[in-house]
Amino acid sequence: MTSTDSTAAETAVDPAVEPALETVAVDFWFDPSCPWAWMTSRWVDEVAKHRSLDVTWHIMSLAVLNEDKDVSEEYRAFFPRALRYTRLVAAAKELHGDAIVKPLYDALGTRIHPGGSVESDEVISGALEEVGLGADFARYADSEEFDEPMRASHFDGIGRVGQDVGTPVIAVDGVAFFGPVISPAPKGDEAVALWDGVVAAARYPGFFELKRSRTVGPIFD
Repeated sequence: MTSTDSTAAETAVDPAVEPALETVAVDFWFDPSCPWAWMTSRWVDEVAKHRSLDVTWHIMSLAVLNEDKDVSEEYRAFFPRALRYTRLVAAAKELHGDAIVKPLYDALGTRIHPGGSVESDEVISGALEEVGLGADFARYADSEEFDEPMRASHFDGIGRVGQDVGTPVIAVDGVAFFGPVISPAPKGDEAVALWDGVVAAARYPGFFELKRSRTVGPIFD
C-alpha cells in the first residue's frame, strides 16, 4: 500500500458508519390523541440521539380523516376531544411558529398517553403551562379560526400516502408512508436498526407496503 493509499484508507468512511453521518430530512404528521403516533414519535426521538435527523412536525386529524367514513359511534364520540387538541396545536403553529409544535405535542401527549388523562381541559391547561403559553390560549381548542391551515396540513400528509391509512404519516427524504406502527418504542441499537431499515425501504422506489395484524396495544414507558 502506498502512502496515498494509506491516507485514502484512513479517511474513507466505513459503510457501516455512514448512515450516522448524513442528515435525513423527516416529516412527521401526528394527531395528538393517537397512541400509535405517540409510540412512533418516541422512537423517532430515540433515533435522533444516534442519527442526524432534521424533523419537521405536522398536525393531522383523525376527526377530519374519518368525517365522511362509517365508523362506530364509540369511535366517533372520541373525535370532539381529539379535535380540540388538533386545533390547539394548529393555532400554536400559526401564531408562534414551527418551534412550538413539538414541545406542545410532547406536553399534550405525555398527559394523554402515559398519563392516561381523558379530561381535555386538564390536559390542555397543564400542557399550555408547561410550554409557556398563557391559560387564555386554551380558547383556540374550541375555535375554528385555524381550521383551514390545520386541514391543509392534514391533507398534505394524507395526500402523500392515500386515504386508506391513519396516523402517523412519515416522509423520509420526501418519500412518505403510514407508520411504522410499533409497540413498545424500541431503544438504543434496536431503534437505530429499525430506522435504518425504514430509510432503506423509503429509498427503494418500488417499495409500497408491508403489514401484519397487531397483536399488542400501545405499551408506554
